[in-house]
Amino acid sequence: MKQLYRDLVELPGVSGHEKYVRKYVKAELEKVAENILQDKLGSIFGVINEHKDGPKVMIAGHMDEVGGMVSGITEKGFIKLIAIGSINAPVMLSQHLDIIIDDGSSVPGVIASKPPHMLRDGSKQVTDFEDFVLDIGADSKDHAEKMGVKLGQMIVPHNNYTITKDGKKIISKAWDDRFGVGMALEILQSVNKDEIPCRLYCGANVQEEVGTRGAATSSSMIKPDLFIAVDCSPCGDTFEESEVGGKLGGGFMIRFYDPTCIMHQGVRQFVEETAKANHIKYQYYKANGGTDAGKVQLTDSGTLVCTVGMPSRYIHSTTSIIHLDDYEAVKAQLLAMIKQLDYAKIEEIKRNV
Repeated sequence: MKQLYRDLVELPGVSGHEKYVRKYVKAELEKVAENILQDKLGSIFGVINEHKDGPKVMIAGHMDEVGGMVSGITEKGFIKLIAIGSINAPVMLSQHLDIIIDDGSSVPGVIASKPPHMLRDGSKQVTDFEDFVLDIGADSKDHAEKMGVKLGQMIVPHNNYTITKDGKKIISKAWDDRFGVGMALEILQSVNKDEIPCRLYCGANVQEEVGTRGAATSSSMIKPDLFIAVDCSPCGDTFEESEVGGKLGGGFMIRFYDPTCIMHQGVRQFVEETAKANHIKYQYYKANGGTDAGKVQLTDSGTLVCTVGMPSRYIHSTTSIIHLDDYEAVKAQLLAMIKQLDYAKIEEIKRNV
């Protein structure tokens, strides 16, 4: 994988605090895009073939990651926090987290937990966000404030980017969805604009994890004929096997159903036929959550959408793991799709609803 993926996952950026990620994305887009568009919420996209007579195709990751926000400082100097995005609270116990203060530097800390010695009297372990405190080593509220901590600052997991022993998997925070951001950038960097019949917009949305908000504004700005969300989809293969649950190394994921988007049958046929014709490994996924595609499909009089899923274990926690074979499958699929997307193909897809 290109260095840009590691650069992206290392950056902090919970929903509503994406400025460091956006700055990086903008710098990369400026190297290859003919024009850069940014909406009022902060979603950003670069375009090639802007003036070509072809449909608008939009490939989007989302910049934000799940994490927390400072909601209070106790008199003892402990930090109260709220969750930003959907996080299973017990995974936070004893985790190293960083508060990103106003100058962009970090204040490290650890989520406080009770050792077993203090639970033998029937006391309960803290397991809810409202009971958590982040211990940053402050001796008092005044001490914490002197460190630069303020209400509303973002809190992100302290990252430990790790390549597994076999060299095939990578462990990191924020694969959901810095992977999609990186892939959107890589597609724009890799594609030969003379070989694609469409106007191609690649970039990233803000605030996906709190209601796919950025997708609504960015798609209203660009008005795509086809929108492709590139997002990490959770694998359950650690604990169970499922035909529609996804597994690491199984290829990209066709999200045929989620609560926000039932896949357009013409788009599904196009995705499946493209993968088969190019011998790209894929698997089916029935999701319990949504992606930006669910929001975009409802823009204007309706927009063709799909999600090309990247399998990932343990998303919406402090760390996750991906497989390089799946990365290759996602990239190959996207390149194969956009090479076909002229007006005739868009009309064919529409007719197959």
